[in-house]
Amino acid sequence: MKLHRLTGLAAAALIAVTAFEGIAQDENTGVVRRRTGDRPGRPGAETPAVTERMQNFFGSDNSSLSDGDRQWMRIIYRSIDLDKDENAALYFPEEPVDGQENLFRIIMRLFAAGQLPAYEYLDGREIFTDQYKVRTRDVLDRFHIPYTEGRGSTERNPRFDIDENDVPTNEVLSYYVIERWEFDNRHNRLRPVVEAICPVMHRTGDFGGEPLRYPMFWIKFNDLRPFLATQTIFVDDDNNLPTCTYDDFFTLTMYDGDIYKTRNLKNRSMAQLYPDPDALKHAQDSIQASLDNFENKLWVPSREEMLAAREAAAATPDSSAVDPGTAAPEPERSPRRPNKRGKKVREPRRTTTNNSGGGAVRSVRRTRR
Repeated sequence: MKLHRLTGLAAAALIAVTAFEGIAQDENTGVVRRRTGDRPGRPGAETPAVTERMQNFFGSDNSSLSDGDRQWMRIIYRSIDLDKDENAALYFPEEPVDGQENLFRIIMRLFAAGQLPAYEYLDGREIFTDQYKVRTRDVLDRFHIPYTEGRGSTERNPRFDIDENDVPTNEVLSYYVIERWEFDNRHNRLRPVVEAICPVMHRTGDFGGEPLRYPMFWIKFNDLRPFLATQTIFVDDDNNLPTCTYDDFFTLTMYDGDIYKTRNLKNRSMAQLYPDPDALKHAQDSIQASLDNFENKLWVPSREEMLAAREAAAATPDSSAVDPGTAAPEPERSPRRPNKRGKKVREPRRTTTNNSGGGAVRSVRRTRR
């Protein structure tokens, strides 16, 4: 009996030790031991690691819907300007500080290491297949980014190292984002889904002038999500704690971007369809308003909403503010004339005199035509 208790205590102690320090591989038993510093997310690790399970979870595109569940969809192209305060979290910090780095450094580090596939930038004809994948060496040479051959690089799987000072973060001042607005029939709601991201370089020519924009490549957001989910950022100047991640920043659409294109048959941008700046701004606001009010047009208003709309229409003197879905208010009737006793009497009926009859009076209602 004492031997069994001793064996149980020894087993419990062994489990506690292995849970705290990890388990090493024993040649006889085949048990695998992992040290504390090798585990992702523990104090011994330098940066949070992305496991294969995370890549499969985010890369499987769990947010996509089948054709049977998708009843409506619209593709929106946005330009995210990093000069806006709402988008500053994507640019700062310019240099890595306390394990935090901006979005472009994360993209270039993964792209140069061969962990992140990129696709050719095609204006309105984005095709994310192996045929349109871009080579890392060609992109680095095209944009004149210095690099060296990385450790373990092969001709089939090339890897490159880029010095932190050579990453042109100060030139990537905007991003292009493809949004897929789709109506989910399962949950009866409209939601935006980020499909791809494209870093855009702003470079001036040899003779100065306005900087030109050079889109670099497209990155599928689902390929980038596992790495963005491990990088925390802070988005509020009043709270300096990093309370969200880059993944939250995009999935919750916390950025502010202007619509520069919608998918159309002619493959034209908004600037081509609306050359006038005022007309362009009006078209952008109209598209955004139609997306925001899409769900309001799907449902019949309740009785309380109808009564509230009628009260608001009655309190508004302007007739243009009346909701077209509500009933028009009844016209005001003329007050009845009181008599000497204070009682109300009806107005006399209008009569017409027959000129040919010598004063005979007929009711208008009884007149035959």
